[in-house]
Amino acid sequence: MRFDLTFLTLFPDAFPGMLDVSIIGRAKEQGIWSCETIDLRAFGEGKHRQVDDTPAGGGAGMVIRPDIMAQAIDSVDLKDRPLIYMSPRGKTLDQQKVRELADGPGMVILCGRFEGLDQRVIDEYDIEEISIGDFILAGGEVAAQVMSEACIRLLPEVAGNEESLEQESFETGLLEHPHYTKPRNWKNRPTPEVLLSGDHKKIDKWRLDQSLALTKARRPDLYASFKLNAATNARPKDKS
Repeated sequence: MRFDLTFLTLFPDAFPGMLDVSIIGRAKEQGIWSCETIDLRAFGEGKHRQVDDTPAGGGAGMVIRPDIMAQAIDSVDLKDRPLIYMSPRGKTLDQQKVRELADGPGMVILCGRFEGLDQRVIDEYDIEEISIGDFILAGGEVAAQVMSEACIRLLPEVAGNEESLEQESFETGLLEHPHYTKPRNWKNRPTPEVLLSGDHKKIDKWRLDQSLALTKARRPDLYASFKLNAATNARPKDKS
């Protein structure tokens, strides 16, 4: 089944952008996923194809009109794909959500601009809001590409090495361990001896210890969650 992406945007030339390079671009050429853009200006009003207006109640900036966005949405064959609005108000994207989306038929992604999108169209179409972090961008196009790439690389036959995907940061609940390659000694910084030992049991333990230490130092929230899950799974099952 192909993964179909449709982007509703004021800047269709922004796509596919970085989604057209490396393994993601090759997957597109192979037909594993598709990219379609819908130009919001095509549904704009007047000589200048206006898509926005001043915010009700006053205030700075402009707001994308609900009738304009609704026309754009209605022009798309959703094919059971979720409608997603890239928004700093949304739930922060994580690997679990990425896997959930990657298991589906694709996404229809709304790329906001200005002060945002009229709430009424969000409510009318039950649009899911997703954020890529606690910061503000000029628009949703870059955020849409970030989320799309995270999903596409999980599709079958895209990455090429399923084991590599399973060992990445967040897949196990921990940050990934450090990596080393040749030369074995660089600027008086040697590769850890255990990695050259050939003892895979010791190597696995070293990598796990490194992941635990890194996660505890850099993401104590993830570390606490991992320890809690480990403790829960270690408890004896109730046989009653």
